[in-house]
Amino acid sequence: MSTHEPPADRDGSPAPTGADSLSRSAVVSGPEPSPERQATPDGGPLSEQSEDQPEAAEKDGEDGESGGDGESEPGRSRSRDLLLLVGICLAALLLVNAFVARPFTVPSGSMEDTLQPGDRLIANQLAYAFGGHPRRGDIVVFDGAGSFLPEPAGQPGFWDNVRSVGRDLGLVPAGNTVYVKRVIGVGGDRVRSTGPGAPLTVNGVPVDETSYLAPGDQPSDVAFDVVVPPGELFVLGDHRSASRDSRDHLGEPGGGFVPEDKVIGRADWVVYPFPRLTGLDRPSAFTAVTGTGGHGDQG
Repeated sequence: MSTHEPPADRDGSPAPTGADSLSRSAVVSGPEPSPERQATPDGGPLSEQSEDQPEAAEKDGEDGESGGDGESEPGRSRSRDLLLLVGICLAALLLVNAFVARPFTVPSGSMEDTLQPGDRLIANQLAYAFGGHPRRGDIVVFDGAGSFLPEPAGQPGFWDNVRSVGRDLGLVPAGNTVYVKRVIGVGGDRVRSTGPGAPLTVNGVPVDETSYLAPGDQPSDVAFDVVVPPGELFVLGDHRSASRDSRDHLGEPGGGFVPEDKVIGRADWVVYPFPRLTGLDRPSAFTAVTGTGGHGDQG
């Protein structure tokens, strides 16, 4: 008697018989259920995924790249705006340096104790604009070429002009022709000293300079008697014993007088070092001096 074992299913289970046979065979050998119809482990349907979804993803990726380009455009615009703002600020600073307020560094101790070596001061270039003139007691920054120093020989070359423009804009150091001193006499004034122990006199009036002279200094160790030419200035340092000023050039061409048109500006502020931040006010030492030098009230 022969035995017949039912054929094994693909998974090794006995093949079903009867009505169940078709159902099990359909499950095993029939087509795989489509992803749209698959069920989640808890029996719920999976989210349907159409065949064109990969294309949509590709489109999304392309849109993302396009969106990235769109985002970079505002970035470039912001960079341009920033560069424009920096350019405007730089141009404004150059204009201020050229025409309004210009920084200088005090190179020596000739103005101690009012100004110290290394002080950073601001020269007000509008102080004498629109018909204004330096007044007695003002601290002025000026170009000493032609008064304290000989005029340069020959015509300035191209690079000399470039450096001059750079100095006017504050881009190039002022150089060794720029001085800072105090105005003692203006055009028409008679300034006189009889030497150590005596005060200076301006138009015959003694001047009390103790508020700004360096401690221990005399108003002048040398005697002199000068009349300031119209449109020029007689200037001295506050540290008289350490200052080369108008007194040192009395016998030279120009007599040490500084033309007003050589004045760059009035020193109005010390801005650095910060502990020395201060304004430079005109002292009251000259209020009693009469005579105006043709420039109006000099009190």
